[in-house]
Amino acid sequence: MAREEIHVGLEIGTSKVCAVVAECREDGEVKLLGVGETPSRGVRKGEIIDFENASNCVRDALSDAEEKSEIEIKNVWLSVTGNHIQSFNNRGSVALPEEGGEITEDEMQEVELQAKEISLPKENLILHSIIQHYYVDGQQGVLNPLGMLGGKLEADFHIIHGVRTRIKNAVRCVKECDIVVEDVVVNSLASAQVVLDRHQKEAGALVVDIGGGVTDYIVYLDGVVRHSGVLAVGGDHITNDISIGLRIPITRAEKLKIEEGSAVLGKSLPGEKIVLKNDTGFSGKEVEREMLNLIIHSRLKELFEHVRKGLVGEVPEPLLGAGIMLTGGCSLIRGIREVAESVFDMPVQLTHAQDVSGPTSAFKNPRFSTCIGVAKYAQAVRSEMPQESLFTKILRKITGKN
Repeated sequence: MAREEIHVGLEIGTSKVCAVVAECREDGEVKLLGVGETPSRGVRKGEIIDFENASNCVRDALSDAEEKSEIEIKNVWLSVTGNHIQSFNNRGSVALPEEGGEITEDEMQEVELQAKEISLPKENLILHSIIQHYYVDGQQGVLNPLGMLGGKLEADFHIIHGVRTRIKNAVRCVKECDIVVEDVVVNSLASAQVVLDRHQKEAGALVVDIGGGVTDYIVYLDGVVRHSGVLAVGGDHITNDISIGLRIPITRAEKLKIEEGSAVLGKSLPGEKIVLKNDTGFSGKEVEREMLNLIIHSRLKELFEHVRKGLVGEVPEPLLGAGIMLTGGCSLIRGIREVAESVFDMPVQLTHAQDVSGPTSAFKNPRFSTCIGVAKYAQAVRSEMPQESLFTKILRKITGKN
């Protein structure tokens, strides 16, 4: 029987603050016990801009999750995002003290430190160093060099880093609620935990998580992380474009996007109108459906073009055998898959958390992919997955505590 643990994933997003209480097993099975959610205040582009408001939202979401799961929350795993988060690939190399000596955990830690010995802005912090490949005396395809004999150990890592103070602000929001942050994880890595299976990671896949204020993306090739990034563009950009283009209040633009919007062009009847009824402070209006769809289509096309541009020189697109997975709240927009396929010229799937049990309204909703993924990531770290076994040091670096 696989050992079960309770983990809480927390996402402080632009449009919502979400907390997921999950029962996780070492075999990867996840059962949702409760999901707490509240509209987000004090957050813009995935980053804290009003500390007090954001802290109150965190408190409300955690309280909601406690009530629904009937479990007292004392610790959480926190997802982070923002366009300050960047990544690159780097190789570390270590010569063994004795030619033909045995590789130990010391050499494996040292080769990771070597890969991280790069010049970063002094305000930045390494969040993740994810193993890609090991090499022993030039031998490729080494999965675990521990115990092997050799004279030289090399390893490729995917390094993700961000601005220390911006990450620390998110952590402090949680600590204000007398909750301990066990660790942090970038949104894209969390989402991939529940959106992709092992076969898709091996075949090659791009996950694009489009939220309210940012778009996080991550690429897997041959089972390892090859590239990742964050764009400061999300659903709020579409809403803002609709508000300006159709000259309607931002709240009506958001409602119009969700209820009537589509990214597919040429399917509306000539001159077809959408009637916006009178409301407080708004006298009502008729808008052209095709114009609404054009605004949505244009912004989404631009977004996907930016993501594709970020892959140039980093990922050979023909190797993405499993195609592209869209998730996040913005993936619910009608016709978004067709726009993505036209830009990337490859199969696109709309997806949500997989292999999860519990309230279907939560795990089948792509809005919760990141938060559920954080809980599953927590279990992966606790199970000491090789590529993530050193991540528990992150929080001490952020807080400066031993």
